Amino acid sequence: MDDSKRSTAANMASPSYRLAALDQDFLLGDSTRGVRFMLEYAKAEEHLRTWGVRSTIVVFGSARIRENGPGRHPFWYQEARSFGAIASQRGGAMTVTSGTRDNVIATGGGPGIMEAANRGASDVGAPSIGFNITLPHEQEPNAYSTPDLTFRFHYFAMRKMHLAMRANALVVFPGGFGTLDELFEILTLRQTGKAPPLPIVLFDKAYWQSVIKFDALLEHGMVSERDRELAHFADTAEDVWSTLIENGLVVQTLERGSEQDF
Repeated sequence: MDDSKRSTAANMASPSYRLAALDQDFLLGDSTRGVRFMLEYAKAEEHLRTWGVRSTIVVFGSARIRENGPGRHPFWYQEARSFGAIASQRGGAMTVTSGTRDNVIATGGGPGIMEAANRGASDVGAPSIGFNITLPHEQEPNAYSTPDLTFRFHYFAMRKMHLAMRANALVVFPGGFGTLDELFEILTLRQTGKAPPLPIVLFDKAYWQSVIKFDALLEHGMVSERDRELAHFADTAEDVWSTLIENGLVVQTLERGSEQDF
């Protein structure tokens, strides 16, 4: 056979010939895990910068809480919704100052308390953020986070980083394993000085004192008195807001960079 007439079809069809940026098999392979991690950072970062989001108020809480659920579920849901509205109106999320917005509500993007906080922001016409995560039982975003600020992550670590890096405050409503994980992530960052000072408020003191024996940790020498004082309590949406202000939340005139080195 005349080599000059040999077909290049096999070469062009080979996976190795695909442009790397268009080769899904390559991009989803083990060797590019670091690249995927970087992309999850960069994509959300680009959208947040476009919207001028300089700082956030992060709201955690159970996805299982329902507006018309049993027991205290309706109360927790309504207070989270009210807090989303209060923080958005008073914190600077609705006002773009020098191209930036401050104290924008940020949640994990799903149902329950997350939906309620995003809904409260939506009630008053403010943008809010939903940092969703891909789970075995697929989580869908709630309908109230701003579409341009609704993200989906594969890596929990990168999702947590985006939740933490702009946080001016953390408000934690009743929740289970996931909520506890997120709460202690921020408490540890504060305890170790890896996060800047920010107020942390736990909603419904009776619930949290029944779930976490903070005083027992202190009694046994597992935390210091200073560590114990990192978390505050509140029982209404208005109390949450006043507790945040009393413990250092700055509104409107906040002067700080958009990133922290976690």
